[in-house]
Amino acid sequence: MSSTEKQRGKWAATPAAPERLQLAAMGLESEFGLLVDDRPTRPEAVFEDPRSFIRGELMHRIGTSYHVPTGGAVYFDTGVIEVATPVIEIERGAPARAVRSLWESIRFVREELDDWERRAGRRARLTGFSAHYNVSFERSGGRPRARRSIERLALLLSYILPVPVLLLAANRRSTGVGVRPRGDRIEVTVDFTPSPALMVATATIIVGIVRAIMRWPSYDLHVLDRTDLPVLAAFAPVRHTTRHGWLARYSCFAANPFACDIDAPLWRTRDGRRLSLRTIAGLTARHFWREIRRISDPFTFRLIGSVLHGRAPSLLELPDRPPEYEDVGHLVSWDDLFTERQLSRSRYERVIVRAIQGRRLFLNGETLTPTGMRGWSQVVFRRERDAACIVLPIDFLVEHLPNWERTPR
Repeated sequence: MSSTEKQRGKWAATPAAPERLQLAAMGLESEFGLLVDDRPTRPEAVFEDPRSFIRGELMHRIGTSYHVPTGGAVYFDTGVIEVATPVIEIERGAPARAVRSLWESIRFVREELDDWERRAGRRARLTGFSAHYNVSFERSGGRPRARRSIERLALLLSYILPVPVLLLAANRRSTGVGVRPRGDRIEVTVDFTPSPALMVATATIIVGIVRAIMRWPSYDLHVLDRTDLPVLAAFAPVRHTTRHGWLARYSCFAANPFACDIDAPLWRTRDGRRLSLRTIAGLTARHFWREIRRISDPFTFRLIGSVLHGRAPSLLELPDRPPEYEDVGHLVSWDDLFTERQLSRSRYERVIVRAIQGRRLFLNGETLTPTGMRGWSQVVFRRERDAACIVLPIDFLVEHLPNWERTPR
């Protein structure tokens, strides 16, 4: 019996209390506008919930949120269709795994809408709106908590992240980069990026920088003056428009960074230099290069360097926002950039996929059938012997993953 099993003791027939993930993790979400017959439409006005256009049985999550076979979830949120990945533990290749999971779910949703179009005789388009990059929050031990709250961290990141993120993820019509504290995670918000490769690069930069700054002894803003980071002189973020947090809007800068020449040395830093946005992004990435390299796959590591050194284009170099934004899933889709042979699935991802598939788990002489999820960290089972409800954390289930994967459907 594993140490985790001994610690948990006998399974209770009642839901377990929420548990924090034992491993550092990340996840992605993307929001899409819906056009039906070329008219902007609230998804709630056409579909009661995602089951109205997705065929087959779906595992309910919460509200109008349902898990899809890829391991992600789809739901409606104030007029948009939102697609989310499962949690994925942070290790080398994690950003690529997360982006692959997101785009596989986007492809699944797009294929189900294609079928709905044939049945309904109507046309539905997904337009790219926003992307949210989530990184779990944890402090290193022995450091004072007062100056290292997640709220202070979000504000500090809003001075560091915007320039490298906008170089990789934004377009000419973008308006800002946000950082929001979400209890147990940091969430970075920016426009949806209709390029899987650039989205992996964005996720890699964000996770690398956020994880590195989490280890700093203080999250006070004055620590910026003790680094060699090129911090903009005429810049101050504003309160985020949704929930708590901070937003680096175009109006927070001395000029609109989304509309300027990214190679022109227009931007004055606190140490008196005048640099281009590309140079600022490159120097920022170089400061955190070790952390970025640690979690990056080789292809993405080269792509980040190419964009930041001008060898590969940024979307901000195009005259306007690319047309791929207007029909996600058709004009742009997942092209198996990272196959499972090149990059295996994460353990958390594999656990959640098996739960969504309803794969029975044989454990300690008991037969357990998955019936639902509680958030992203726990799986709800029905015990065959007495129909008792058993709630197990995915960290516990990771230990039994080899056995679970051998079980036939």
